[in-house]
Amino acid sequence: MRALLVLLGIAALVILAGMATGFISIDQTRTAQLPRIEGGQAPEFKADVGRIDVGTETKTVEVPSIQVQKPGATPTPAQ
Repeated sequence: MRALLVLLGIAALVILAGMATGFISIDQTRTAQLPRIEGGQAPEFKADVGRIDVGTETKTVEVPSIQVQKPGATPTPAQ
């Protein structure tokens, strides 16, 4: 139960941060009306959210080659 409340709190913080930065914009386009004898009307909202496009690109990258030589029978003198 506690984990669920923590997740809901984090989700609320993410939504508030998105609204504060302008990434998410929520506008009410129709107000709610209580039902009298019949019907009623639910509120309507329009949400504009930011868009992120992710693409790929093919490039050729030159990678240096490394050669490892095992020491021979005669060691090189230390300096």
